[in-house]
Amino acid sequence: MRDLTSGAEGEFTGRTVFSPLNDGGLLHRETGTFVWQGAPRPAERTLRFLPGPVPGTADVRFADGRPFHDLDLTSGHWQTDHPCVADLYRGEFEVHDEDHWRTIWRVGGPAKDHVLVTALTRDRTP
Repeated sequence: MRDLTSGAEGEFTGRTVFSPLNDGGLLHRETGTFVWQGAPRPAERTLRFLPGPVPGTADVRFADGRPFHDLDLTSGHWQTDHPCVADLYRGEFEVHDEDHWRTIWRVGGPAKDHVLVTALTRDRTP
């Protein structure tokens, strides 16, 4: 994560686990450590990837069921927006291959000017 106004940077290191939901979707759970300005702290996030209208698409929701964004990975690239009170989250998703996925969120608003880059790599360890 980078704050474009101050230049401050932080980093999340951890693990993402996808597990099946009863409705055919996937539970996406991130756990790890977020280091911001030298201070490490535990961090986690849970999302629900619900089946979209066609294969390769999803309705992404927060853990409590609130809508987050739509997702269409049929072409390997997708852009989406998520308005959040006074802020706008603009997301870009790229699938590089079956084991590598990258997400970039640009967050703008009255008090925010951030970029968050996430690189996911599948762990093929048995």
